[in-house]
Amino acid sequence: MNNSFITIAAAIPSVKVADCDYNIEQIITQVTEAEEKGVEIIVFPELCVTGYTCQDLFRQATLLEHAELGIVRLLGHTRKMNIIAIVGIPVIVGDLLLNCAAVIQNGSILAMIPKTYLPNYNEFYEKRWFASSQDLRETQIRYAGKTINITPEPLLVRTVDNVLFGVEICEDVWAPTPPSNRLALSGADLIFNLSASDELVGKHDYLKGLLAQQSARTITGYIYSGSGYGESTQDVVYGGNALIYENGVLLNEADRFSLNPQMVVNQIDIERLRSERRTNSTYVNAQRGNNAIIVDALPVDIRTFTLLRTIDPHPFIPAQIDMQRSCEEIISIQSCGLAKRIAHTNSKNLIIGISGGLDSTLALLISVNTFDMLQLDRKGIIGVTMPGFGTTDRTYQNALTLMNNLGITVKEINIAKAVTQHFEDIGHDPQIHDVTYENSQARERTQILMDLTNQIGGFVVGTGDLSELALGWATYNGDHMSMYGVNASIPKTLIRYLVRYFAEYKVDDASKKVLLDIIDTPISPELIPGDEKGNINQKTEDLVGPYELHDFFLYYFLRFGFSPKKIYFLAQHAFKGMYDDTVIKKWLSTFIRRFFAQQFKRSCLPDGPKVGSVSLSPRGDWRMPSDAVSRMWIKECEEL
Repeated sequence: MNNSFITIAAAIPSVKVADCDYNIEQIITQVTEAEEKGVEIIVFPELCVTGYTCQDLFRQATLLEHAELGIVRLLGHTRKMNIIAIVGIPVIVGDLLLNCAAVIQNGSILAMIPKTYLPNYNEFYEKRWFASSQDLRETQIRYAGKTINITPEPLLVRTVDNVLFGVEICEDVWAPTPPSNRLALSGADLIFNLSASDELVGKHDYLKGLLAQQSARTITGYIYSGSGYGESTQDVVYGGNALIYENGVLLNEADRFSLNPQMVVNQIDIERLRSERRTNSTYVNAQRGNNAIIVDALPVDIRTFTLLRTIDPHPFIPAQIDMQRSCEEIISIQSCGLAKRIAHTNSKNLIIGISGGLDSTLALLISVNTFDMLQLDRKGIIGVTMPGFGTTDRTYQNALTLMNNLGITVKEINIAKAVTQHFEDIGHDPQIHDVTYENSQARERTQILMDLTNQIGGFVVGTGDLSELALGWATYNGDHMSMYGVNASIPKTLIRYLVRYFAEYKVDDASKKVLLDIIDTPISPELIPGDEKGNINQKTEDLVGPYELHDFFLYYFLRFGFSPKKIYFLAQHAFKGMYDDTVIKKWLSTFIRRFFAQQFKRSCLPDGPKVGSVSLSPRGDWRMPSDAVSRMWIKECEEL
């Protein structure tokens, strides 16, 4: 395991029914291939040593003896291998025949796990040949030259890296209370399922939904291997399903109905799963009273590690296939939140500062959408543009044009005179473009908006976003403050997509043109005068770093509590070819430093709707003392 990623595989070997020698040879081939690929645990289908469809041949001593001899061969072949292989075999235990999973490593059988729930319907009559684990008493058996404890109790295997995994077999997961429930609540990070489920119209989609739900419900990596080509087609066909899930998300799958052996390889992030569990109080409570027997795997050699998983550089952005539905859902959450606040305060007016930038544009669009939902006159939205020393003609014109196109009330108040008077009052040289110069403008704008609400009634809609809150890129008691922050849990990278969605689907052509230009405008607070050509001279991403990097850092820091080392590792893969390691390290250090230093701004945030899984509300998702020390995190960044 490397950076908490464990490499696993689901294999579908070629099978010949009742030909144990052939089947073991195929299994050995795939185990060898997996070992060479750095796979740490590989799972095979149910009864793969004999074939699942042997029917009454399971009563034949010859078949059972050759299955055991096949395992002897597999043990010999894996004697010097680190990989853990899980294979399906029939095993005699006293008067019982059990459908089992053998967990094999370094020439040893670590565990023998019997199937619990046996189908006895349609073409499946397993109870005709096999007994359930519920019929078993804990005992010792001699199998393949090894003495093995076999028990009906839940059993987990613990790897040398302290990863716990459990095994269930086919029908088990279809039961009302699958064994994987108890295995997960006893600590299993991974569940492996050896299966032989036939194909029927519509069944595959149901199976995938079932496995996704089970993986999500148990917060596990769920690895499924189902019988494929080679099983008897006397009455049914086996499609060969290999599926790998992580907390309900499908990471990889095999091609169904392939005539060739397949092996699906991927990596499960164990730290991510454990982080999810720790923050899920329902899951923690459900663990009470659940225990399992734990068997330790054997030590392994150090493996060469290559990350196989694709790391999305934009974790806040919905998948393209779900983009339209997700954007509508986000807009609905923001709009419903704002609608409730309007109804509760009995307000007929909203006051918004409109700069011509992305954040205020989205806040305006949400306000318009909300007024339309409530069937209120858009003139009740007062958009205030407040040009100052750094306002460029591009943003100024975009702000005015958009407000007029949307049919809201437009108000313009130039702040230059008031701020100049303020500089005189406090004795500040206006030629010194320092933090006082900048923040005085931001606070003047906020004062205007607040005082307008007193004058005309209503409340101020905040425009600041999640990314700015994380970095503290807001003037305390300036743009930091409002009466309801509709963008409070929307990161900067997502705001672009939402504004583009409005442009494509929810506004007229004239407004669309303005929105697309706003998207293309460099992000800036426009608090410093423009260059000699009147262009934006103060670009936020030049000062604090690329927002796509900071949003990436924020997601993994907040969502899973990952260390700087782990975040850096993920960012290296996510942004390969986009940012070099030096740049990633620089801005990660900046993120950590600013995140800790700026908590005092987040401790007194206005109300705002939570939209996604990450939020910085001090009343809900993120509670942190403003004087917390960042030294340990910064030190780890420096050592990268």
